[in-house]
Amino acid sequence: MATEQPQDLTAEQLEILEYNFSKVNKHPDPTTLCLIAAETGLSEEETLKWFKQRLAEWRRSEGLPSECGSVRD
Repeated sequence: MATEQPQDLTAEQLEILEYNFSKVNKHPDPTTLCLIAAETGLSEEETLKWFKQRLAEWRRSEGLPSECGSVRD
């Protein structure tokens, strides 16, 4: 879990966010982000912040820099 959450999230909100991060898309497009925000009851800004923090955490766990662009050849 990300160390700094936008607010105190419920277990249900975290489950929705983690599911979307792990199974759907680590980089949700604006429409998907809007749908996730609506489903969790969070603002789009809070949802985006959670995804950014969670992505940085995931990258660190994979041994990658916490902020980096896509790898391109």
